[in-house]
Amino acid sequence: MSAIKSFRIKKFKKNIQVASFKNISLSYGERKILNNINFDLYPGEILGLLGPNGVGKTTLFYLLLGLIKPNSGQIFIGSRNINDYPIYLRTRKFKMGYVPQYGGYFHDLTLIENFKAIAEIVIEEKGARNSKIEELIIKFELDDVREIKAKFLSGGQRRKLVICLALLGNPKILICDEIFAALDVLSIQMLKKILINLQKEQPDISIIICEHQARELLSMVDRAMILSKGRIIAKGTPTELANNQNARAEYFGDSFKFN
Repeated sequence: MSAIKSFRIKKFKKNIQVASFKNISLSYGERKILNNINFDLYPGEILGLLGPNGVGKTTLFYLLLGLIKPNSGQIFIGSRNINDYPIYLRTRKFKMGYVPQYGGYFHDLTLIENFKAIAEIVIEEKGARNSKIEELIIKFELDDVREIKAKFLSGGQRRKLVICLALLGNPKILICDEIFAALDVLSIQMLKKILINLQKEQPDISIIICEHQARELLSMVDRAMILSKGRIIAKGTPTELANNQNARAEYFGDSFKFN
């Protein structure tokens, strides 16, 4: 792991949350997925989610996006309860962008056709679409593959494409679900730098990312939290988590070292 993040946001203004989960619980039948979850996402931060498979990390994203509803508790964007808001209102009114673990693009369309298809949905002003597309293609170094079908792109190029598609609507919240999965080391480092640079260039964007590769995630976030058995068992800065006894006992193990 290389700790490429040169700064971390350590203090946040009180009572200024981009999003909040308040006493969120969710069950499927008799199986408890989430049990009284509480956390905030602050302006401009990168927040990481860690935990074993099936612990509910992606479920938290689905709840935020509106794909599912909690059994109890409230989800806020700013000061507004969004429990009853449908997904299309959440993404447009509250400006959310979603980078899924798999898919997120049209396989048989070229890269530029993917851009244009999504831009028509998320950018109302026609004149602004092409300029935004070109801005992202240049920033993410995708000009050489603009006419290549998405299914023929490399893994790293596809992840770049999906991140770009999520950024087309200028989101205030960028949700990233296991974006390092099945990528080589160089591609992972590339994506980490992209997200950290995005935080520097757009200080009003908040990024929430879940990942299994603990060291890679901790090297780029401002704060992180660990889910286990449906609960948040630890949260704080990467260093605080690495030294947290609950985190070591239930997730990291005694031999884990952050640096």
